[in-house]
Amino acid sequence: MNNFKNLRGTVDLLPDHLIKWQNVEKIIIEQLFRSSIKEIRTPILEMTELFMRGIGEGTDVVSKEMYTFLDRGERSCTLRPEGTASVARALIQHGISTKPSQKLWYMGPMFRYERPQAGRQRQFHQLGVEFIGYESVSSDIEIITLAWDILEKLGIKELNLEINTLGDHIDRSNFQKAFLKWLEVNKNSLDFDSQRRIDKNPLRILDTKDVKTKQILKGAPRLFDFLSEKSLERYLIIKEKLKLLKIPFIENSNLVRGLDYYTHTAFEITSGALGSQATVCGGGRYDSLISQMGGAETPAIGFAIGLERLILLCGNELEETRETDVYIVNKGTHAEILAMELSRKLRNYDLIIELDLSGASFSKQFKKANKLKSKSIIVIGDDEAEKNVFVIRLFNNDNSENKEETILIEDNLKLEKWVKSNLILDRNL
Repeated sequence: MNNFKNLRGTVDLLPDHLIKWQNVEKIIIEQLFRSSIKEIRTPILEMTELFMRGIGEGTDVVSKEMYTFLDRGERSCTLRPEGTASVARALIQHGISTKPSQKLWYMGPMFRYERPQAGRQRQFHQLGVEFIGYESVSSDIEIITLAWDILEKLGIKELNLEINTLGDHIDRSNFQKAFLKWLEVNKNSLDFDSQRRIDKNPLRILDTKDVKTKQILKGAPRLFDFLSEKSLERYLIIKEKLKLLKIPFIENSNLVRGLDYYTHTAFEITSGALGSQATVCGGGRYDSLISQMGGAETPAIGFAIGLERLILLCGNELEETRETDVYIVNKGTHAEILAMELSRKLRNYDLIIELDLSGASFSKQFKKANKLKSKSIIVIGDDEAEKNVFVIRLFNNDNSENKEETILIEDNLKLEKWVKSNLILDRNL
């Protein structure tokens, strides 16, 4: 007996767990499809330099959390910690970052070395949406609205939207100069993590969770006071349009997000049902990222949602799955072939078919069919195989037998008529 176990911070998603995951993913993908957003898939493994340039060397993600190693060619490789940099790299590499505006989404595993807890793992799954080439304020509104609507569609409760503006790179540069002067004076009063960030990522200090540092920061210069008229006007329009769309929001002047590439709009959607780790969705505008990575000047905005946290918040109704439509009981060599042939036909009607492969007695097969709560049972034994027929037994909701019909294997018209009238009344062929 071996003692192999999954690595700490990774989780096996077993079939029963995946029912909820698949239902959540289906709802998300349907919403994205209706919004004319197309899927993009990028490699899980990238060059380390991509994330150092794209995310920023001073961020916690790059400095503390990445899974990085040298491959056999002595190249530094990293398991992707987020998706935006990979999408930007793909667009630049394939020469499509300068093409007409694109709306893209991705979903898949990401990797960060951090302390595992409920809804946060070292291998986690993330949905990301990126609007590439969009500069207008309307794109900010649409991306926020899309994130909000996805979460509402999933039935997430106690949603709160927090927004802020980070201004453009000139606004931020002017603020950072004043903020660094203030930090020089107040450095010793800050918590250790905030002191460490002064030289690497000073804006991230504004997003500290340390209570004492939060209190001290109330006396610090405000980014809002360094915004240009153009930046302020943009922010004002966003607030007005959110009000018109009846999406409630809170202004949070300390919301800066954790990555270097954000400009102008930054936002988070939290849920009171999650406790201290309340953030479900985070996003913002990153107009300089693609050019910083070697592409053309390309405005962009996006968001990401952690699926593990989402699954924790979704209701139990998303754990429900369709029950088996038809259970095929069969016994005997010839009966088995006929059963396989029939199962292939029935699956073309979008029915869930369970073909018994056990060769067990009829009574044992019937017990399994009842356990699965099959809507109907098909029986093919030696007698049926000899006559080239099968017997269908339909059951009521209380599992009592309703009616029985015998159909020739070749009689596709009669089979289709029976299926339509008894099993797929509420679905189109």
